Amino acid sequence: MEWFYLFAAGIFEIVWAVSQKYSEGFTRALPTGITLVTASASFVLLGLAMKQLHLGTAYAVWTGIGIVGTALLGILLFHEPATPLRLLFIGLILIGIIGLKLSY
Repeated sequence: MEWFYLFAAGIFEIVWAVSQKYSEGFTRALPTGITLVTASASFVLLGLAMKQLHLGTAYAVWTGIGIVGTALLGILLFHEPATPLRLLFIGLILIGIIGLKLSY
């Protein structure tokens, strides 16, 4: 169950990061509200996952999911650069996440 909590926490991290971008510096109410609610959910779920998982593994996987998800959504939603080198390094982070899960 802890890996489910951790994955969900990572998804909520992606949502709060994207909604924070849409909040335009917390000047727009709806995206600001979404940011606050999903950030809270992300932290709560991360805490639940850490009850069973090692700190370093849980934190690395949580941030890795957030990094990969926000980087890809930045490319799709905000037209950020999708250079081959950038995509390679995003892929390496993804490989690291998978490796941590497999080695646990």
